[in-house]
Amino acid sequence: MAKPNIIRRLYDWVLHWAETPYAVPALFLLAFAESSFFPIPPDVLLIALAVSIPRKSFLYALICTTGSVVGGMLGYGIGLFAYDTIGVQIVEFYHGQAVMAKIQFWYDTYGFWGILVAAITPIPYKVFTIASGVFHFNFLTFVGASIIGRGFRFFFVGGLIFLFGASIRTFIEKYFDILAILFTILLILGFVVLKFIVH
Repeated sequence: MAKPNIIRRLYDWVLHWAETPYAVPALFLLAFAESSFFPIPPDVLLIALAVSIPRKSFLYALICTTGSVVGGMLGYGIGLFAYDTIGVQIVEFYHGQAVMAKIQFWYDTYGFWGILVAAITPIPYKVFTIASGVFHFNFLTFVGASIIGRGFRFFFVGGLIFLFGASIRTFIEKYFDILAILFTILLILGFVVLKFIVH
């Protein structure tokens, strides 16, 4: 893993885009890059932009989701076609070997639901996308789970800021990982209940 001071400089560099005219394209590109190799999550810039203009929170969440899913397709391609040359270095950089084994277990055991959990929970999304290509997960299933999972993650953040404004920022940054896990459970339970209602 990169040294803390390097990560901090990257964090500050990402955050500075919120104060430039290029904040929106930077948000898309950051979400795209983070899905396959970049270490700083796009939530950092998403939160900064949403706090600055809360009424645009959902637009920023949509941009972030789109960039993340498209970038995830690149990560899938790296895992499928270039794991031995590029992918393995990225996975090792994030100490993701054990995570890859867990992702494969989730997919083999739970199929779509396993991918969805991996897409939402706080494991490095880039490891998830690369692993999906390595293990030849069904591409459409992968994309669908990524859209739901990443969309849920970013729209959840955008929704909180839209409702509560800047006052919720510290709470999100401190407890986001726990909230993501709790709401993943609620989301899956919602699908299960819906299934019983429909049938």
